[in-house]
Amino acid sequence: MNFILDHLLTVAIAVISGAALLIPALMPRGRQATPFQATQMINRGKSTAVVDVRSADEFAAGHLRDAKNIPLADLSNRIGELDKSRVKTVIVVCQSGARADKAARQLKAAGFEDIYSLEGGMTAWSAAGLPVSK
Repeated sequence: MNFILDHLLTVAIAVISGAALLIPALMPRGRQATPFQATQMINRGKSTAVVDVRSADEFAAGHLRDAKNIPLADLSNRIGELDKSRVKTVIVVCQSGARADKAARQLKAAGFEDIYSLEGGMTAWSAAGLPVSK
């Protein structure tokens, strides 16, 4: 107890930094699909749309089949291009999954209902040995 009182500032910094690390892990995230779940959704037919929010260069290096490339920075301006997909299941893809979560929140706010982000992004997709189009 004396240590805590003598080093109050150090203990406070440790507690605050620990909380800062835990908050993102505890925050609710959107729905995610593993690469294999995404493959099943895509193979079901025309009821799934794939939106790739990576840059044009990243997209050109390899992407999911039939994916539409709309970089995250342009998504709010180009969301109208996805109006036909409002009734479909939308899978949002990026390189690691972080941008896809942001894009999924934007789509949810725009009225899209059935949205998934690809868990692990293209990195997980490629690691699973799934096909990539160029």
